[in-house]
Amino acid sequence: MPKRILVVEDDPGIQLSLKDELESEGYVVSTADDGERGIELVKEEGPDLVILDVMLPLLDGYEVCKVLRGNGISTPIIMLTVKDKEIDKVLGLELGADDYVTKPFSLRELVARVRAQLRRADELQNDPSRYRIGDLELDFKKFEATKGGKNVQFTALEFQMLRLLLRRKEEGLTRDDFLDEIWGEENVKVTSRTIDSHIANIRKKIEDDPSHPKYIKSIRGVGYKLCD
Repeated sequence: MPKRILVVEDDPGIQLSLKDELESEGYVVSTADDGERGIELVKEEGPDLVILDVMLPLLDGYEVCKVLRGNGISTPIIMLTVKDKEIDKVLGLELGADDYVTKPFSLRELVARVRAQLRRADELQNDPSRYRIGDLELDFKKFEATKGGKNVQFTALEFQMLRLLLRRKEEGLTRDDFLDEIWGEENVKVTSRTIDSHIANIRKKIEDDPSHPKYIKSIRGVGYKLCD
């Protein structure tokens, strides 16, 4: 069954170009012109991936991302923006976006990012394993997590990072390890700062005191490792 992609973009030319390119790759594509309609379509259609522009009418992309994640929707989100400041990228990622592409971009690059996110989402969906970190329980098949019996919302990308940490438990993972294993060959712009931002977000959700982490430890000059 072909994957469904929702493009939330108010520029008619960009929206049409993305729709044509993605459909030529075999995807089923829906479109929305503003943030509110984008949220509606995510809830109605349940797409496999969302391409989300930052500058949108009614609700901007940051707000859309925040609403979706707040409602427990872990669908991969690739954000589009004309901004190229590191702080803008970090904000989008902190709100739950899985990737970030700056305009102007090549359609080839974007399609590669789409494939990468869909592949990783499938890998997570097909992993039946359940894991426990302290009082955090993770289900990589259902994209569900609870901490002390209460639901915890992780993005698809955060699940991928946690799974990598679990698979290489007690090992020191460099930032390059995360980039290679999760973003792979398609990575052209994601930086080490992105890894740090995601780790900070994960710590907020699993650590009792994120400023003094018990489970995800920093290794000076190297990266991170998972302990229990």
